[in-house]
Amino acid sequence: MTGPFRFTDRAAREAAEEELAPAATRAAASRGRARPEAEDPLRTAFERDRDRILHAKAFRRLKHKTQVFLNPDGDHFVTRLTHTLQVTQVARSLARALGLNETLAEAIALAHDVGHSPFGHLGEDALEPYVEGGWHHAAQGVRIVEVLEHLNLTWEVRDGVRSHSWKIDPPPSTREGECVRYADRIGYLSHDALDAIRAGVIRLDDLPARAREVFGEPGSEMVGTMIDAVVEGSLAPDDHAGAVVMAPGPLQAMHELRAFMFERVYASETAAGKKHVAIDVIRRLVDHHLAHPELIPASYRDTEADAVTQVVDYVSGMTDRFALAMHDRLFDADATSRMTPLLGAPPGRTAAR
Repeated sequence: MTGPFRFTDRAAREAAEEELAPAATRAAASRGRARPEAEDPLRTAFERDRDRILHAKAFRRLKHKTQVFLNPDGDHFVTRLTHTLQVTQVARSLARALGLNETLAEAIALAHDVGHSPFGHLGEDALEPYVEGGWHHAAQGVRIVEVLEHLNLTWEVRDGVRSHSWKIDPPPSTREGECVRYADRIGYLSHDALDAIRAGVIRLDDLPARAREVFGEPGSEMVGTMIDAVVEGSLAPDDHAGAVVMAPGPLQAMHELRAFMFERVYASETAAGKKHVAIDVIRRLVDHHLAHPELIPASYRDTEADAVTQVVDYVSGMTDRFALAMHDRLFDADATSRMTPLLGAPPGRTAAR
């Protein structure tokens, strides 16, 4: 008797993955977890990873962490959480178009920024002196899912989180991880440009002419064109390595746009003008907790780690507003008012809601 539904368990889903492209990563062929577990009857290994990440505390905290602009005065500016969701959409689109494992790309993308400190990349600058070799959010992300939240994710997802940043070597071991690398860059270049225009930092006409010609305007047009360029480059006959790559012409335009964004937006007074406040807040919190380690909650403490690592784990995991509130309470200070709001309405215009 035929009904309206079809039961699809893990075995059926794994069998469906056999239809993916040769370069795709199959869940059944995963290198496994650090702590072996019985298989779920319904979900593949990568589906379980995705679900665990969505329920993680570190993922929830992303909604109150800075993307670019600190404490923006407006509801439509990107946060670290909305950035993550946009990166996930782009990564899934790339994986689907290339016949790769969409669920693996989704899981990596959802977790790629869980290690970010408060105040965005300014937080990385603040934590740099405390960690030998420097502190990086990608390594912290792996530490969170492995040690602090005990998510026990598959090797492939952890590898993708470790290597999602282009500065990390070696690069991702899976093509799905390569999709997330491109998705991250596509996401932040487009939405950060939109936020910079909204904040009055730049005008649309300020964007490099070549980038506007190749990709169109920031937003859905730019995102869609960049995705098409990665699909085109990856499917090109001269992609002998079989890697996920962007077509050469658009790639050069992307490099120009990224250089422009670093010069005109990320280093701008609006984005980084309160850098000294953010860095001071984080370092004072770290120093205070080094002197008073008993203040670190037991629920977020790796007692087997050294004292500095325990403190950096705690402070780097804070949201922007939690860090400011704790700083002001501990030191009877008012860093919060010095940070809020950092963005008012652009000259001659009411702030966007």
